[in-house]
Amino acid sequence: MKSMTRFIATVAVTATLATILVVKLFGTPRAEADVQEPSNVALEPVQVAQAATGSAGSATAQPAEAAPATGSAAGSAAAPATAAGAGSDTGATTAPTPAGAGSAAAAAGKPEMAWYDKLVNKPVEETGNYWLPKSVNTVTDASDFMFITVLALSAFFFTAIAVAVIYLTIKYRHRPGHKPEPSVAHNDALEVTWTVIPTIICVFLFYYGWRAYIHIVTPPQKAVEINVLAQRWSWNFTHANGVEDSDLHVPVNTPVRLVMTSTDVLHSFYVPVLRTKQDIIPRRYTYLWFNATKPGTYRLNCAEYCGTNHSQMGITSPTPDYPLGRRAVVVVHDPGGYERYLADKAASSTNMEPDKLGAMLYEKKGCVACHSLDGTIKVGPSFQHDFGTEIGLADGSKVKMDENYIRESILAPQAKARPGFPPSMPSFEGQLKEKEIEGLIAFIKSLK
Repeated sequence: MKSMTRFIATVAVTATLATILVVKLFGTPRAEADVQEPSNVALEPVQVAQAATGSAGSATAQPAEAAPATGSAAGSAAAPATAAGAGSDTGATTAPTPAGAGSAAAAAGKPEMAWYDKLVNKPVEETGNYWLPKSVNTVTDASDFMFITVLALSAFFFTAIAVAVIYLTIKYRHRPGHKPEPSVAHNDALEVTWTVIPTIICVFLFYYGWRAYIHIVTPPQKAVEINVLAQRWSWNFTHANGVEDSDLHVPVNTPVRLVMTSTDVLHSFYVPVLRTKQDIIPRRYTYLWFNATKPGTYRLNCAEYCGTNHSQMGITSPTPDYPLGRRAVVVVHDPGGYERYLADKAASSTNMEPDKLGAMLYEKKGCVACHSLDGTIKVGPSFQHDFGTEIGLADGSKVKMDENYIRESILAPQAKARPGFPPSMPSFEGQLKEKEIEGLIAFIKSLK
């Protein structure tokens, strides 16, 4: 009797210590300070000029959910301009940047990077513990709890069973002077115990798992809605006022609902810090929602293999900070910053020169994933030096690469396909405005 008591006590203590260790290792820290956006982001000249866009409401601030709900550029572009160098997303009175206060890029004759582009080019913030990145989504806190609970239960029973097997193997091993114990045929108490306890655990896991699932798949009535279009190999996020981007910008502490579809193959939207993952299926819509609680820049992945450049989904051109390019990210803005982003992004696209608009679309629409600018052959032909020349087609004929050819290749890529390249480019018909097509043509012409 004493030996059995010691055995039970040993198993209980060992399993309890193992459970505590697992909870400590896997528990996601909740006390991290919120990551604030930089306090030295200055307004760009195009932001000062946004009053010229014709929006009557561009001088007044909108609440976090009001801008997306308007569905018009006039309403959602209504965000205050921030003083140069004031830093936060939230606005104050616009002030011109003092002479000599520009960046090194401006001093070198390069245009100053917009404040929202500075945010997407920040290093991603995923600091947590060894096992899990930090959580910035209130919706999925329950799933973290369930994960840690199941892991702790698994560690507890693994340790308890392993200790019992080792102990009993040593205690009842065959050795001289000991006869075998009689085999146990039946024990009601043990059978009831190992039936009732697992049943209670399973009911507990089912109830809390089901409750968390229902919460995760049921968005609130008032949520900022963003359309997501996935294609090989880029993301396109369309906001309520028509602003499009290859990086996802969302407001902090506001429910966001994504309406997602694909133009070609299966993709999957996955943001580790949001604990959010949802498959994106061609020719149908899928949905997810989240409520991001901490401003910052976070990683966005495609979690479904979608072809050659799957791992480079949303890649940009190389920069000094990112020699191999930067993948798409999620930017969670400070209060008021999302509305300011919508206003400034809309104004920037309206006032941009055609070739600069084309260069921006080359990045944002994912052209960079397949077409180089330096003659390097990737999934598709390079844009360098081809404009105005005769190029060969897959059927053996030749055609002059001019404005008409570029336009047709954007809207119907396989109409005049180039030899040696897979037919993987999707049609952009209905996805680009006429001005954007003209901008892409101007950009490719500038490379000749």
